Amino acid sequence: MTEKSILITGCSSGLGYDAAVGLRARGWRVFASCRKAEDCARLNSEGFESPLIDYADSDTIFNGLAEVLEKTGGTLNAVYNNGAFACPGAVEDLPRGALREIFETNLFGVHELTQAVIPVMRKQGYGRIINCSSVLGLVGMKWRGAYVATKFAMEGLTDVLRVEMTHTPIDIILLEPGPITSKIRENSIPHFERWIDIKNSARANQYEKLRERLYVDTGRDQFELPASATTKKLVHALESKRPKPRYYVTKPTYLMGFLRRILPTRGLDWVIRKVG
Repeated sequence: MTEKSILITGCSSGLGYDAAVGLRARGWRVFASCRKAEDCARLNSEGFESPLIDYADSDTIFNGLAEVLEKTGGTLNAVYNNGAFACPGAVEDLPRGALREIFETNLFGVHELTQAVIPVMRKQGYGRIINCSSVLGLVGMKWRGAYVATKFAMEGLTDVLRVEMTHTPIDIILLEPGPITSKIRENSIPHFERWIDIKNSARANQYEKLRERLYVDTGRDQFELPASATTKKLVHALESKRPKPRYYVTKPTYLMGFLRRILPTRGLDWVIRKVG
């Protein structure tokens, strides 16, 4: 049986790391990339092949993919675009630089890696590209505007790519997790501190509650699932003969997907205000 290979981004922790461990256990040859050299070194010590790929740095994208292809003899079954970060803050307080920075990683880098791997998959006659979106790619929630914008954009770009690739041997798939155990909250703190000017914000008092949510670990959310819940859907997306175009993960994603279809905009806004 031909060895199955996958390149996964954002493997230092959370969804990416769980996917790398889970797929390796299923016999996949996993290239578990990270954006920091020290994280790549740690994964190498765990027996992974871990190329350095930082979505904000084009050179690392092309060099990392080249490293993978050199090791596989020029083929690659799948890419899982998982890497991303959040920058909390009210939309009115997000400077242009904050949006530019988060789009570079959460969308532009994803797109660049996807563009680079498509010719490889066309040539070999098969391939799957899986993009990790979010329930926040379906609905917008307050304080998450920057992240929501990147995931809405990912949804649109992925939908169009899927339609355009219909008559090719490449499947384009979306994963849409809701609350999943990860480090995204704590990893968002430096971006929040860098870009949000609380002192001069009209919402200074409201930010106190947001700061508490960011800085204090209150344990798992009510509907939070472990990262393995997303890996389970990823396995189906990779190994099913006819994968679905999108996979919901967690009850909130199913609920919000349903409510978006049946409620008028004001009704959905009311629900989001209550749960956000």
